[in-house]
Amino acid sequence: MLRTIVIASSMLALSACATVTRGTNTTWTVETEPSGASVKTSNQFACDATPCTFKMPRKSEFGVTISKDGYKTWTGQVTTRVSGAGGAGMAGNVLVGGVIGAGVDVATGAMLDLDPNPLVVKLEPQD
Repeated sequence: MLRTIVIASSMLALSACATVTRGTNTTWTVETEPSGASVKTSNQFACDATPCTFKMPRKSEFGVTISKDGYKTWTGQVTTRVSGAGGAGMAGNVLVGGVIGAGVDVATGAMLDLDPNPLVVKLEPQD
């Protein structure tokens, strides 16, 4: 009986490894040359002057618009990719048999990283 409780507790502790060890949010940074540009994202984040850092959901993919007076507006896309640490957490779930934990990691995006991070943009002067 005690052995069953210990095993069950261990399985529960190991389920959703990436969710527990990495969390569902990450910091995402924007740097520009020159600094002081404004940033807006399609998922409603913004800052008035770079460099700036946001706390973003790991599973979000979004568009980015960067603007500064006297420079061309830059637009781009941030996507997600499976990170090394997230993949290791997911592999731990699969090896231990934590199907529920693996599902949680996939649903929360805990195994993902935003790409690129940091986003570094060299702004072009207007003609």
